[in-house]
Amino acid sequence: MSLKTFCKLIVADVVLAMAVPGLALLPSKLHFMTEVALISHALLLCYIENRFFNYSSIYYYGLEDDIMYPSYMVILTTFVGLALVRRLSVDNRIGPKAVWILTCLYSSKLAVLFITSKSVVWVSAILLLAVSPPLLLYKDKSRTASKMKAWQGYAHASVVALAVWFCRETIFEALQWWNGRPPSDGLLLGFCIILTGLACVPIVALHFSHVLSAKRCLVLVVATGVLFVLMQPPIPLSWTYRSDLIKAARQSADDISIYGFMASKPTWPSWLIILAILLTLAAVTSIIPIKYIVELRAFYSIVMGIALGIYISAEFFLQATVLHALIVVTMVGTCVFVVFTHFPSASSTKLLPWIFALLVALFPVTYLLEGQVRIKSILGDNGFGDFEEEDRKLTTLLAVEGARTSLLGLYAAIFMLIALEIKFELASLMREKAVERGGIRHSHSSSQGSSTSFPPRMRFMQQRRASTVPTFSIKRMAAEGAWMPAVGNVATIMCFAICLILNVNLTGGSNQAIFFLAPILLLLNQDSDFVAGFGDKQRYFPVTVAISGYLILSSLYSIWQDVWHGNAGWGLEVGGPDWFFAVKNLALLILTFPSHIVFNRFVWSYTKQTDSTPLLTLPLNLPSIIITDVIQVKVLGLLGIIYSLAQYIISRQQYISGLKYI
Repeated sequence: MSLKTFCKLIVADVVLAMAVPGLALLPSKLHFMTEVALISHALLLCYIENRFFNYSSIYYYGLEDDIMYPSYMVILTTFVGLALVRRLSVDNRIGPKAVWILTCLYSSKLAVLFITSKSVVWVSAILLLAVSPPLLLYKDKSRTASKMKAWQGYAHASVVALAVWFCRETIFEALQWWNGRPPSDGLLLGFCIILTGLACVPIVALHFSHVLSAKRCLVLVVATGVLFVLMQPPIPLSWTYRSDLIKAARQSADDISIYGFMASKPTWPSWLIILAILLTLAAVTSIIPIKYIVELRAFYSIVMGIALGIYISAEFFLQATVLHALIVVTMVGTCVFVVFTHFPSASSTKLLPWIFALLVALFPVTYLLEGQVRIKSILGDNGFGDFEEEDRKLTTLLAVEGARTSLLGLYAAIFMLIALEIKFELASLMREKAVERGGIRHSHSSSQGSSTSFPPRMRFMQQRRASTVPTFSIKRMAAEGAWMPAVGNVATIMCFAICLILNVNLTGGSNQAIFFLAPILLLLNQDSDFVAGFGDKQRYFPVTVAISGYLILSSLYSIWQDVWHGNAGWGLEVGGPDWFFAVKNLALLILTFPSHIVFNRFVWSYTKQTDSTPLLTLPLNLPSIIITDVIQVKVLGLLGIIYSLAQYIISRQQYISGLKYI
């Protein structure tokens, strides 16, 4: 900036500042002149400070820390200006619209301290002017006019969106400074959508808090932006606006000379997962009324299944083309099962068990087909002597193992989701049944108390209505929920078994994993065909039995493996080191059995035993902890001590509670 121009701006700013006190003394009808002078002064101040702070390249003695216009001057002028606006507003010298504009202008100057963009002051001012009206222009809660109308809300939201789009280059520069590299189109669009949604929060929270659809749309907008940021889908060139600044950042000569032209990985499947998540949110928030329209429910579940199936196939099984159709069918079946279990229709209760049977049948078919097709293609080749051919075969075998492990994880997640959904639905049915029983009992008692005031015909109709409700409840349980416990139990057991297989494949059979996998068995349901007498009272029994059984089998396998690697073969020399090792650890393993047996029986029945029983079995675990050479036996010993102490404490509390009741 030339010195002549600088002097003109300073003189103009000083003249406006000196004119404001005189204009403030004019009558209230001429207060607009004070507002115009203050706004002009603020605009000139923003322009001068922006030029000094962002455009200046004059440093003292070449030191970068000593810039010509320091940061504290920006902060000082900002807070002095805000204090001036506050004082004039309290004295009724300026109106609310001038307060709004001046507050946004003075606050926008602070952006230069955080973002090194030459247009950041004006961009921040535009954003603040677009976002702040719900906070500053409609804040008088005593008047009904302070609330926005619907068209005003739409207008303000549109202005916010246009302001964010106008400021996209500054957002691009901020993201580039934060990441150290130019952001992708998906990341830039995602941040613009998030910023638009967050900027509309004051509109919804202050003026449309009673409108549920506005809250749901706001959640969808913010969720869309978050998904764009996380997934960064590819944006078609026809949808993007690339200014010279963005083009220059994307095509840097230095980057090309250093890294060359690099082909990026195709990310088009991310659009499918974004679609699936947004459809789920729309259904959960009832924007899509799948709860009331069966056809829409079926179409929704099929679209969800196809989107998820194609995404999983393209992201994780791109080379295994034979699996794509099976995975899509599996995901469509899963989505149909989950959606129609949560919102059943008249005929869905008859078809859902068959859909689950199809999913169970597809699991081994998909698992075996993935490996057999590629392995046969390898064995069909004749070039066994070529080193490159052998390397390719080894790579293919490793890919098959990786694909099979991914399939196991996919089906474990599917069966877990089905088990959780069925557990939730059964709990809801039982809760409704309990509410119906309570309502019937209440209505029956009220009908008896008011029998003298009702005519005989009305009393008969009320008794008939009360007698038909439990029959309907029992029929509903028999029709809708008869297959649910069995299907839920099968899904739970298959999920647990697959997780155990994954534990062996990925961690080599970690002992700590069983403590995280055993709680899956809490999803088991009461079913007389599964285990007689198993109910909600015994829900912890499968967990404790699974932990004890897994550790016992792991101990036996570890002992056998240590002996086998000791070159003992199929026969052990009596008195040899392998024989002594096996006998000692097996004996110590057997010593841990009493505590586990007693505790598992207690968890099954919860019948009080003598207090001495768990205390007598507790010392048997000490030798297993101290002497054993196998870590699994040591864990069993520690677990046995914990079981014995827990059983003693629970039994003691039951005994004390019984005495208090008596």
